[in-house]
Amino acid sequence: MENLLLLIHRIPYPPNKGDKIRSYHLLKHLAQHYHVHLATFVDDEDDWQHVPTVQAMCTSSHFGKLNPLSGKLRSLAALTSKRSLSFDYYRSSAMQAWVDQTMAAHKIERVLVFSSPMAQYAEAYPAARRVVDFCDVDSDKWRQYASQKPWPMSWLYRREADTLLTYERHVAATCDASLFVSDPEAELFRTLAPESAAKIGYFNNGVDTDYFSPERTYARPYAAGERALVFTGAMDYWPNIDAVQWFANEIFPPLFKANPALRFYIVGARPTPAVSALGQLPGVTVTGTVPDVRPYIHHAEVTVAPLRIARGIQNKVLEAMAMARPMVVSPQALEGIDAIPGSELLLADGADAFIATLSALVATPNAALGSAARSKVERQYSWPSNLARIEARLECS
Repeated sequence: MENLLLLIHRIPYPPNKGDKIRSYHLLKHLAQHYHVHLATFVDDEDDWQHVPTVQAMCTSSHFGKLNPLSGKLRSLAALTSKRSLSFDYYRSSAMQAWVDQTMAAHKIERVLVFSSPMAQYAEAYPAARRVVDFCDVDSDKWRQYASQKPWPMSWLYRREADTLLTYERHVAATCDASLFVSDPEAELFRTLAPESAAKIGYFNNGVDTDYFSPERTYARPYAAGERALVFTGAMDYWPNIDAVQWFANEIFPPLFKANPALRFYIVGARPTPAVSALGQLPGVTVTGTVPDVRPYIHHAEVTVAPLRIARGIQNKVLEAMAMARPMVVSPQALEGIDAIPGSELLLADGADAFIATLSALVATPNAALGSAARSKVERQYSWPSNLARIEARLECS
């Protein structure tokens, strides 16, 4: 097997952690075909427990400690330059030194970068074949943030959108291939970086259908008589925060008034104070970190994804589909997922549409939606088949 340098912005750990599913499966797949030398950051103290699992898949590895507060302070230096805040947030002389030493010691000819800020560590190696998995068009996400925030944050986010796009275009132009999480995401980047259009592609996320299986037995986490509407996701992530605030304040109250047995469960780690405060609303529960999200999905009346800001593919949607649960999603949450509204899940655009759709679904449950969703995931969202596209790009001459 040949050597491969893999640069990932946050430690990839086992697949019950939604925000790192793609990088974990990517590492697991590549370790079967290459001697992987991994450089990654750890930005959560709880993640250090996963280091041995990740190390076992690698020939060598470097785990850089990244304190989020220090990263934010470091990124402020970018304001005096034309660099993006994201670039400086992930800048580390120790990581660069490890990369340089590893490249020299192992004569590595293939480099895979996961997320654009990590491309800075491969800049010095144009002779290597460099492939970048951007996942999402992050610059466009910052642009969406800017449109939702008042000044001065709107100015700061718009600046980040512009500077990060400049860097994304530079990375795409100088590297051998750029990949995204879906065809729509790749097409968006082609319009933003037309000079690199011929080198832009995608590979879909997948789902571990054995892990996210409706056939397993899960203890019911809800009280007797409760009919749960469930949202899952990291609750310190602003698009998720915006989604649950909107749902809890504008969509759920009339549903709860009409059907007092309904509950809205917000299931996910690291809830911000604004999210925790939603637990004071009638019928709303904020769980915080749970050991396993599957019981909450499995026993849900309906799973919801009312995202108003989104990029790429939403793992929460694929996981609920895999567990055969009826689901109601916004157009933003469905982007990039090949699911048929009306037969595999339900689509609602706006608060009134969510209220009407959920009212009808609660009154007349539709188990066929979940069964069809599960079948779609099994047919189309397999990790092995999707990850084969990475190998093709790495080996292309």
